[in-house]
Amino acid sequence: MQYEGVLRKMQTEVGDPIQYYMVFDNDFLNLNQVLDRELSIEFLKFQCLNCGEDRPIFRQGYCRSCFFDIPAAGEWIMRPELSTAHLGREDRDLEYEKRVQLQPHIVYLANSSNIKVGVTRKTQIPTRWIDQGAHEALEIVEAPNRYLAGITELALKEHIGDKTNWRKMLTNTVEDADLVAWRNTLKPYIPEEARAYFIEKNIETHLHFPVLEYPSKVKSLNLGKTPKYKGQLKGIKGQYLIFADHTVFNIRGSEGYVVGLAII
Repeated sequence: MQYEGVLRKMQTEVGDPIQYYMVFDNDFLNLNQVLDRELSIEFLKFQCLNCGEDRPIFRQGYCRSCFFDIPAAGEWIMRPELSTAHLGREDRDLEYEKRVQLQPHIVYLANSSNIKVGVTRKTQIPTRWIDQGAHEALEIVEAPNRYLAGITELALKEHIGDKTNWRKMLTNTVEDADLVAWRNTLKPYIPEEARAYFIEKNIETHLHFPVLEYPSKVKSLNLGKTPKYKGQLKGIKGQYLIFADHTVFNIRGSEGYVVGLAII
């Protein structure tokens, strides 16, 4: 079977294990069904996810021009504490920013390779955790907007990490943690403006990924340097494909690349 299209973040469906889909303009592929099969991937061209032009991808699937212009790539995306829609202040497009920023946001603890704190829109739970390859996660604050969630994350980062070690996540060298105990430890450090939104009682979410075999070490596939690759698919975790030869391919990091994909 052959597919062709622009890479976008894999879509997921909660299950045991998580179900993964590569979605193209006119077709889709359930990757769980091709575990243990050989896949070939060939880079064909670029296609910016905003303008659609064949221009080198700069970041987040966008060409350089679009990345510095469109509201979906504003700095507040990566740094939610910079959100200003609650003040009626525009960054790039106030109407867009109101739609995204002025809705419930979750501050959470997740364990992918180590415990980290993060922020996402409530509608993105548990998708955000799946994308990070977290095997366990816990909501700790539900704020009414992105700014309050952002300043909470910023305060908690003084006491716990906010990054995932992707190599440890993909080799599954992880340990379970008591996220409820961590939530209670971190509670005093929540900013005063957000304390009313602390979630007192809930339980951890546990996620299981479709991985037949974890690699002992990983080497990353970069289509810019290696435009053709073939390997036996052994697992999917986070937004990565894991192959038998220890190669891992970050789909999210390759958004905007048009590829030919064949199942052998």
